Amino acid sequence: MSQDQSDTQTDDNPDGDGGDAITLTLGNEEIVLRQRFELISIINEIGIALFFTVGSIAFYWHELFNLGVTLFVIGSVQLGIRPAIRFARRVQLHKLTKGMPSEVARDF
Repeated sequence: MSQDQSDTQTDDNPDGDGGDAITLTLGNEEIVLRQRFELISIINEIGIALFFTVGSIAFYWHELFNLGVTLFVIGSVQLGIRPAIRFARRVQLHKLTKGMPSEVARDF
């Protein structure tokens, strides 16, 4: 496939759905950093789901109303942590790659 054909396919399909595979050369440190931030993000997402679910169930009983409100507040704070995790990841990757364009647009 020529370079012109490759560029056309990339422009037609920016999300890569069903297109050619993209090969990135990443250093070991960058891969480890990405995996750590992905793990932190997953743990945060699970915590959000648990706090909001248990908080919602707690609203069924009048005695647990305060617990439900507290869990909702904790879940809301965790929603604010999501962009902080993404920002910290981007800052660390920028430092590690010295601004090289290896950063992938998709975020977790």
